[in-house]
Amino acid sequence: MHWHVHGSWTTAFVQGRHTCLLPVLPERGPWGGGRPAAWDWPARAEEATPEQLRERAEAIDAVVLQRPEEIELTERWTGRRPGVDLPAVFVEHNTPKGDVPTSRHPMADRDDIPVVHVTHFNVLMWDTGRAPVRVVEHGVLDPGDRYTGELDRAAVVVNEPVRRNRVTGTDLLAGFADTVGLDVYGIGSERLGEAVRHPGIAIGGDLPQDRLHTEMARHRVYLHPVRWTSLGLSLIEAMMLGMPVVALATTEAAVDVPAGAGVVATDLRVLREGLRTYRDDPELARAAGATARASALARHGVDRFLADWDLLLDELIEGDAAERAREPRRLAPAV
Repeated sequence: MHWHVHGSWTTAFVQGRHTCLLPVLPERGPWGGGRPAAWDWPARAEEATPEQLRERAEAIDAVVLQRPEEIELTERWTGRRPGVDLPAVFVEHNTPKGDVPTSRHPMADRDDIPVVHVTHFNVLMWDTGRAPVRVVEHGVLDPGDRYTGELDRAAVVVNEPVRRNRVTGTDLLAGFADTVGLDVYGIGSERLGEAVRHPGIAIGGDLPQDRLHTEMARHRVYLHPVRWTSLGLSLIEAMMLGMPVVALATTEAAVDVPAGAGVVATDLRVLREGLRTYRDDPELARAAGATARASALARHGVDRFLADWDLLLDELIEGDAAERAREPRRLAPAV
């Protein structure tokens, strides 16, 4: 059982061998979104109302939590308590916010619900207290090697670049556009003009994923200007498309892009020079993109992701079964 919270992550997760029960409410919304219309998921990703979850409660092997509020919802809808009589893990998708070095995770005070991070960087930055910690790195469905690089411009994919601004590096775009033209895609990208105006920046809009991948791959290079995110899935997708990448050396991106696959730095001059070099040398760009694709497939292929999750869930469920077997049995009353 788990909620549809993060579309790209869940798309990879539901490819596995497990039946996934997705809570659904009449109004949909954040606590009952069920199956999304925009994604093609296998049939074993099943919608279930709270009533159906209660009916199938004893058949639920584990719950994959992603928000603290889901603990109470799980108990209310299934009658079983996550971490107590229902095996549970908490997937943390995000970097911490606020006073980052001392940010304490909501699960930090529990030792019965492991916290599963999507990057090793997040393990370093979150204070998870006594909670057990695991890392299962992102898995991404291979979009295929689509790179043509026919446009001597850079593609950028950021969601809500106005609201998130410095988080997504929106304030850096004009400086990069002084070097190479940028086409910016993503949710809310149509509002980009409210935050930055530059003749070298064009808005690509929020495209369906397959079309987005095709458009990205037409560009000479992919630019990842994000300052603070676990690891942008669009960066991994760009690498799988066969694109060379230029990225800020922040969070997990600092170690996820291997040498030869692109330019990763904190010096804006080095990043701009990387964009200029790939723009002016299509053969170098293609070679770097091939290295990027090979690395992304090896590290973030969905088969590895699902194998890691199978192992983790098996350990969780088998451990719970063993613990139940060790519980003292009640003696039957004498008659």
